[in-house]
Formats: sequence, C-alpha cells, structure tokens
Amino acid sequence: MAYGEYQYGSVQYGAEPDIESVQPYMPNLMKYLPPYWHEIREMKEIQKTTGEEIGNSKYIVDNLLKQCFVQTATWGLTFWERELGLTTDSSKAYEHRREIIWAKLRGAGTTTKVMIKNVAMAFSGGEVEVQEYPAEYRFVVRFIGVKGIPANMPGLIQSLNEIKPAHLAYTFQYTFTVWNMLSNLTWNGAQQRTWNELKVWEG
Repeated sequence: MAYGEYQYGSVQYGAEPDIESVQPYMPNLMKYLPPYWHEIREMKEIQKTTGEEIGNSKYIVDNLLKQCFVQTATWGLTFWERELGLTTDSSKAYEHRREIIWAKLRGAGTTTKVMIKNVAMAFSGGEVEVQEYPAEYRFVVRFIGVKGIPANMPGLIQSLNEIKPAHLAYTFQYTFTVWNMLSNLTWNGAQQRTWNELKVWEG
C-alpha cells in the first residue's frame, strides 16, 4: 500500500472486538494483590478495567498477526487479494476466498502440470491427478483424494483460466461411490441417507 493512498479511517481493519473474543486474553490482576485488597470494591473495579484494556491490546496484536497468514486471515484477506490483483467479494466465505488466494500464490510463474495440480489441490483439499493430452490441446483434472464435487468449483475454474495457456481446453472428473462399495450398507441404512450422501459414502 503506497503512502498516502488512503485517507485516515477509510480502510476497515477489522470490527471492534467483542467481550467474548477478548475474554481469553484478559489477565486476572487481583490474584497478584495481597488478600486485603480483594474486599475493596474500588480496587476490584480498577483491576477489572485494567485487565480488560490489557486483554484488548493482546487480542488486537494476536488478531493482527493472524492476518499475515492466509490460513488464519479474515479481514486481512482484502489486502492479500489486492496484492495479488484479485477481486474482493466480501459475500464469499473466508474459506472460499482463501482457496482462491492459495491458488493464485501456487500459480505464480510458468504454467506446468505440477502447477495445475497444486492449484486444483488448493480447492479440493485432497489428491488430484492431471492427465495431459498434448495432441488434442487439452487436459483433464481428476479429483481422486476426495469424493464428490469440491465446494468452490467457480473459484477453481477462475484460477485455472488465469494460469493455463489460452489454447488449452480442460475438463474435470470426479470420484463417486459405486454400488459394489455399498455392500456393507443395509437397505435400512441406505434409506436414512440422501442420494448425494450415498454418492460420497466412504463405507
């Protein structure tokens, strides 16, 4: 962020912490005082207020540190997105935004099969296989580590379109449960699950 780019107060650095968030950071200062102070109401109020201020400061420092890492960032994701040239969409869940950021970071440089695999793994959370068909100018992304369709497919498609050569097409292949994998499941047990649940059932 360039100096003078934003006016004071124009950037939101996270919401004001609530008491429940600050509570774990608040020290009990009364335990450091002699017992005769414990009965004095004014002293307890002073120590309580001081503890709250200390807790608030510790929370802010810890929360700020979390924004330096993609896996723990929340309001700081906006800065990661700006740095990487990504569009910020605050309506998306933090996890979906993190996936796009991870994919962008992994996709820096010349596009290779390993890069495409790493980007796809950032969205699937499991093993991915990339099969190339050079003569046909296409490749296939197979999700083999997890069953079903990854939740943030639009984000993955966006990331692949950004890193792949323009002349290459691609398709996806997903892993689902087949009937013979359900042999240990009784009919009553199957009826208690939806069709979508059965398709990704691990047995």
